[in-house]
Amino acid sequence: MLRIKDISYSVEGRPLLVEASATIPAGHKVGVVGANGTGKTTLFRLIRGELTLDGGTIELPERSKVGGVAQEVPSSETSLIDTVLSADTERASLMAEAETASDPDRIAEIQTRLSDIDAWSAEARASAILKGLGFDDEQQRMPCSAFSGGWRMRVALAGVLLAQPDLLLLDEPTNYLDLEGALWLEAYLAKYPHTVLIISHDRGLLNRAVGGILHLSEKKLTFWQGPYDQFARQRAERHAVLAAQARKQQARKDHLQSFVDRFRAKASKAKQAQARLKMIEKMDTIALPEEAEKRVFTFPQPDELSPPIIHLENGVTGYGDTVVLKNLNLRIDQDDRIALLGKNGEGKSTLSKLLSDRLPLMAGRKTASSKLRIGYFAQHQVDELFIDETPLQHLQRERPEVHQSKLRAQLAGFGLGADQADTEVARLSGGQKARLSLLLATLDAPHMLILDEPTNHLDIESREALVEALTAYSGAVILVSHDMHLLSLVADRLWLVKDGTVKPYEDDLEAYRRMLLSQDKSDKSEKPKTAKTVKPSRDAILAARSEARKCEERVKKIEEMREKLAAKLADPDLYDSAKAGELEVWNKKYAEIMEGLDRAETLWMTSIEKLEALEQG
Repeated sequence: MLRIKDISYSVEGRPLLVEASATIPAGHKVGVVGANGTGKTTLFRLIRGELTLDGGTIELPERSKVGGVAQEVPSSETSLIDTVLSADTERASLMAEAETASDPDRIAEIQTRLSDIDAWSAEARASAILKGLGFDDEQQRMPCSAFSGGWRMRVALAGVLLAQPDLLLLDEPTNYLDLEGALWLEAYLAKYPHTVLIISHDRGLLNRAVGGILHLSEKKLTFWQGPYDQFARQRAERHAVLAAQARKQQARKDHLQSFVDRFRAKASKAKQAQARLKMIEKMDTIALPEEAEKRVFTFPQPDELSPPIIHLENGVTGYGDTVVLKNLNLRIDQDDRIALLGKNGEGKSTLSKLLSDRLPLMAGRKTASSKLRIGYFAQHQVDELFIDETPLQHLQRERPEVHQSKLRAQLAGFGLGADQADTEVARLSGGQKARLSLLLATLDAPHMLILDEPTNHLDIESREALVEALTAYSGAVILVSHDMHLLSLVADRLWLVKDGTVKPYEDDLEAYRRMLLSQDKSDKSEKPKTAKTVKPSRDAILAARSEARKCEERVKKIEEMREKLAAKLADPDLYDSAKAGELEVWNKKYAEIMEGLDRAETLWMTSIEKLEALEQG
């Protein structure tokens, strides 16, 4: 059990935690959430003892091991498998001592302890963990120096998972994993035998891999039972109750204050006025939780091009003389939302580069609209920003002729306000840098936006804002991401990059997830082939998609009308007996609107079912 009792900690005089307390039961998997900058990583450092508390205590059971991934493993000639095995320091120490020990009693103790910690199966377990994180058998025997920093972070993660500390602390581990690795980690953590605290903005992971949420807000810690969606719902309900109580309290204060203001000067009422003034002073003001800062993205809308905007026929591409992808027969229209699936190294980035003209065709034919503009965002671009320049200076370099006020408005449209616009990039947060890179990628109002892991460093509110922006965006989207929540909300087509080619994936994301997590590698999830069916035409699918969107817009408009009428009916003046006739008219209109909304929603659901049936062939 982890007990955090009344802890306080400040950085340069700024309090991050003030008398914060929480208790985490042993064996629980807990997601740690809170706005950027509230001190989540600092909390981990305090738990590990790397920082000294200003006050309070953090208690763990005696001899508990605390583990986490602080940094990538160094570039060395040691193989990946041996690097991971060495991370279990107790096993490594005992194995080394077993080679030299001569005392029979000590030899017996060593062998007993090695058996207790299942030391003899460690290599098989280490190999399984590395495989789950994306390293095949051949790569596991290669030296660490053969891999980049992001891959060496995976090795460090594998090491701490093998060591199985009593308290596992993970800080945004999916930031350096692909979708396959992230899904594997979810499943692994769900079965982890000890306590886990994981800082994450990945909503899917927080819903599937944890059973509790530790919320850091207003310098306090609050532990909530249940996954993230349950936490968000309960917190919203609590906020609504507090808001209602605060409104009632304010109305009471206003009423008392009005009496004080009217009669304070009258001698006959002075005592009563003073009594009411004291009542106001004694009221404990109901404090509302801090509202999550509104996150925004505002993508410029492109002009419409005739379909298709890109068409590939028998395409072949790769690097130099090395073919990576072949038999590419793909079509992209401007209203497509496509997620690229496939294990790391299969060619997702290669396809992205081909589509964005960063890589040429080696054979085959590529037809693209002559007016096509493409926006490209990859995580490495965040590291290529000019760290000694401000976001405003970045835009001025790209648009020297545009007035500064307009550039500032564009920055604000991506959540970079006046302060951030004039702050050097080196001092911006990871999320703010990602926003600037996304703005630069979309500056020309592209007809197609290629996003390679766009959510790294974005908090949950920013990820939701990105979903909203992509939904409103009228261009095509090609998306590579480990965030299942983002993919499920944005993508309406799936392409699987596998075995050197790219083909439509006919099932859904949940089926893909089950397939990846299945221990049986034979494709049991494939539906048995029956009589040959006629595949619907592309035009029929496009027409059905258009109809579904029109139905959705109709529902939105009627919903807006309903909200306006509801506001009208909430007006207390309308219920004056003198306005009975007017109230009847408004109630009748509201009933008509609700009937129309019901019909519109039925048509919308019918159009969606029709579209799904066509897309499934």
